[in-house]
Amino acid sequence: MMQTQLLIQSPGQMLEEMRAQAPLVQCITNFVAMNIAANVLLAAGASPAMVSAQEEAGEFASIAGALTVNIGTLSPLWVGGMKSAAQAAIEHGKPWVFDPVAHYATTYRRAVTAELVALKPTVIRGNASEIIALAGTKSGGKGVDSGDAARAAEGPAVGLAKQLGTVVAVTGETDFVTDGQTSWRIHGGSPLMPKVTALGCSLTGLVGAFAAVRPDNPLDATVAALALFAVAGEAAAAQASGPGSFSVAFLDQLAAIDAATLDAQARIEAA
Repeated sequence: MMQTQLLIQSPGQMLEEMRAQAPLVQCITNFVAMNIAANVLLAAGASPAMVSAQEEAGEFASIAGALTVNIGTLSPLWVGGMKSAAQAAIEHGKPWVFDPVAHYATTYRRAVTAELVALKPTVIRGNASEIIALAGTKSGGKGVDSGDAARAAEGPAVGLAKQLGTVVAVTGETDFVTDGQTSWRIHGGSPLMPKVTALGCSLTGLVGAFAAVRPDNPLDATVAALALFAVAGEAAAAQASGPGSFSVAFLDQLAAIDAATLDAQARIEAA
C-alpha cells in the first residue's frame, strides 16, 4: 500500500471489521441507484435498507448503523424523509453521508442541498464539479456529470471541510479525501466505472458502511471505502470486455477481495 504516513487502521483491517459487523446502512437514494447500491453493499459485506418514507425514515435512522442521502431524484415527500432521517441520525450519534447530486442544476436542488448541509453531514461525497460548486466556486458540471478534473476540486474540498467541520470526498480519476487538516489521494479504479449507471451513488452507500463501524474516524473510514472501490474497479476492468461485463465482475471483486489483498493493492498517498 503506497502511503507516506499511516492511517490509524489499514483499509484491510477496516474491511474485516465491516464484514464482521455487517452494518445496517439506510440508503435514501435515487430510483436509478437503488438496485446497484444494494448489490454493492451486499457484495462488500454490509446490509442495505432502502427506507425513505417520511413516516418512518427518522425512526429507522435511529436503529441503522449509518445513513446515506442521495438527492438524485427529488420530490417533497422524499426531502421530508431525508431531513427527518438526518435529524434522527444526529440525535442518536449515527454518521450520515450526503451525496449532493447535481445540486447546482436547479433552484429546488440548491435549496434542498442548503437545508441538508445545514444538518452537518459526517461525510460529503461528490464528483469534482459538485464539490467545487458546493464550495462556492463556479464549476463546469453539466447535469449529473462532472465537467472538472478531480485535482481542480482539491482546494475547494479542503476549504469546504474546514468550513463545515466534515469529511469531504471528491471522486474521479484520482479520489481525494480530506477533513480540512489531513488529506489523502486514492489511485486506481477504471475508465469503465463512469459507464455503469449509479456506481458513484453506490459508493456513497459503501462509505456509510465503513463509517458505521468507525464513527469515531470518518476520515479513515472514507479512505478505506474508496480504496476498496478502486481496487475492485481495477481488478474488474482486467476481466471485462465492456461496461456490461464490468458491472458483473465489479460485484464479484467486491465480494472476493480480502483484507490482505486490499492492503497490498490499495494505492493511497498523503496529499
